[in-house]
Amino acid sequence: MNPLRRLDTWFRSHPILMDVLVACLLVLFIPPLAVGAVAPVSGGMDRFWPWQLFAFLCAVGQLAPWAIRRWRPVLSAGIVVFFCVLQLVLGADLLPSLIAVPMTVHNLAAHGPRWASFAGLGTALTGAVLNGIKVAYAPAPPYSPDAAAVMDNGSGFEGQPAGELAVIASAIAIACAAIVLAAWAFGDLARTRRLAMEQLRDRARQLEVEAAQERALAAADERNHIAREMHDIVAHSLQVIITQADGGRYAGAQDPAVAVGTLQTISDTGRRALGEMRRLLGVLRGPEAVELHPQPGLADVDDLVDTIRLTGLEVDFAVEGSPRRELPAGGELAAYRALQEALTNTVRHGGPSARAMARLGWTARGLEISVDDDGRGAAASVQTRGSGQGLTGLRERIGLFGGSVTAAPRQGGGFSVQATVPYQEI
Repeated sequence: MNPLRRLDTWFRSHPILMDVLVACLLVLFIPPLAVGAVAPVSGGMDRFWPWQLFAFLCAVGQLAPWAIRRWRPVLSAGIVVFFCVLQLVLGADLLPSLIAVPMTVHNLAAHGPRWASFAGLGTALTGAVLNGIKVAYAPAPPYSPDAAAVMDNGSGFEGQPAGELAVIASAIAIACAAIVLAAWAFGDLARTRRLAMEQLRDRARQLEVEAAQERALAAADERNHIAREMHDIVAHSLQVIITQADGGRYAGAQDPAVAVGTLQTISDTGRRALGEMRRLLGVLRGPEAVELHPQPGLADVDDLVDTIRLTGLEVDFAVEGSPRRELPAGGELAAYRALQEALTNTVRHGGPSARAMARLGWTARGLEISVDDDGRGAAASVQTRGSGQGLTGLRERIGLFGGSVTAAPRQGGGFSVQATVPYQEI
């Protein structure tokens, strides 16, 4: 890595330390120049040391606050203004340490509050005008023993015509004001750029947060999708297996042939459930592991009803009407899962002698699914109740296609599930 780039990176990562180093360098080199600016041309050096000490202290007071200019810009500017006023009232006219004025104006415009930026600009412009007046009209300082010393130190223009004094004062004031305005303009430009960069960084952070939230929502949606699929597959298949196993256990003692048929049903149901689970787990492993296995649809409803009947539940099934158009993509799977969930719940909660009436009705609006039973329904015991995941997932699944699901106990006993899957109008 380039050493200069590395040094620049270090300074950017330690701005306060950099300001302290710059302030130390300024205090080390410029105050001695300020002392030399108030030295007389000849003779009597010992008479003027108080003024040299005063110039040295003013220079240090004007330059040292640069060390705190980032984290205390207003305080730093206040200290500089105080020592500049002392110099304007009591000290020499133009000291090298006055370079702190445009530096402070630039710093206030770049890092200070907005009001402090304009206040610093106004104060510096006022000081520029007063300094021009002082240089042109103020009497010679006490440490200037003769006219030559006065001219060499740039303090006092006694004997000059009033017009020339006004020109001199205006020229100095305009020159100082131009430097101040340039420093403020560059500082304000730096502030604008800094705020723009901060907005870009904030926007980047906001986009990162939004992206993380979107990923979390997508993951939650996928978890809900997987939970619905697993519930539909596992609950239905295991309910059939459990019912067949219970029936086969009792029937096997009387008729072994029934037990053999029951075991065959259990085997077939388990294989189908295993295939569905493998397909679902393939989604979790990645698209390359997904088997091209078709999803169940309305063409598989008869097989579903036959499987449910194997549990001993009497199911009256009918299809009414004919479709006006195809259901939306995934709509047939949602309808199949709705019928599967309703019939499986009847097997689980309906009781020993329950009977179900299932109907698929094609209307001008879409497909209506109706499953009514005369079993115990909502009055089923707590031991047989599920977590409600099935109906919740069913409502979410049907809701994706603009449909609706209602599930409630029937008047006089039993339970009813009504669902609609509308056509997707173009």
